[in-house]
Amino acid sequence: MNLHGVALVDKPAGMSSFSVVSRLRRAFKAAGVTKAGHTGTLDPLATGLLPICIGESTKYAQRLLDSDKGYRATIQFGVATTTGDAEGEVSARSDVKVDADALAAALEKFRGPIVQIPPIYSALKIAGKAAYEYARAGQTVEIAPRNVQIYELHLLAFDADAQTAAVNVRCSKGTYIRTLAIDLALALGSVGHLRSLQRTLTGGFSLSQARPLQQWMDADDATRMTWLLPTDQLVADLPAVTLDDTQSISIRQGKVLHVPDMPALQALLRLYDGAGTFLGLGSTDDAHLLRAERLLNTAA
Repeated sequence: MNLHGVALVDKPAGMSSFSVVSRLRRAFKAAGVTKAGHTGTLDPLATGLLPICIGESTKYAQRLLDSDKGYRATIQFGVATTTGDAEGEVSARSDVKVDADALAAALEKFRGPIVQIPPIYSALKIAGKAAYEYARAGQTVEIAPRNVQIYELHLLAFDADAQTAAVNVRCSKGTYIRTLAIDLALALGSVGHLRSLQRTLTGGFSLSQARPLQQWMDADDATRMTWLLPTDQLVADLPAVTLDDTQSISIRQGKVLHVPDMPALQALLRLYDGAGTFLGLGSTDDAHLLRAERLLNTAA
């Protein structure tokens, strides 16, 4: 049976998300794994939670791409950079000193729905190219504002002498913490950049569940397999139904089933066979017809 599951990696600084995926794919190669993919890019500067879908689990990666995220960020006030983070060159300085009271008041303004303009140094696609490609070529490109949600924004620590603030953020997909850092500094009459970033949450997963990349690489094959989380945890928020043996076979064959006792008008359902094995996702219409939407291919 094809190996599939979710590897929760604590990504180190200085490595791209693609590089982490490539290394983990090689680690699972002996088990027959050819597919692997992350569930939301982290910049090389960033550390923290990077769920990686292994094998058939890649079919459900979009669920985490669309999920809310959580971060611990450190913001440096008084210094702006070309990239908006610590990897860029200094582009501006400010003598304005941020104080704790003003910071607390400014944080309040950024909670809830806000509008952001994504940074030019980002992987955002514009006319088929990443925005950073235009930036590196010295080209000017217009980036459309986007609406995002900041569900939580709390001050964890503030150093008035160093002019740094550590904050905890929980936000909607598509939120740029670099932009949040820059906009917060501007709201305080200063300039600033993102000094460090650690992702702590994505979907239903937390950093406390993750293992450092090096642990994944150093472990033997058997140990790595025990660390994989079940694929259905990627869709744990969806309602679940259990099919009998005949229904399980039929749905795997692509047949449409009439199941009167199943909830109608369900956009997505988790499907299991009688043994509790996750089959994939299905949907029902108003006539209680069950259709397969995205099933696991677990054949040998």
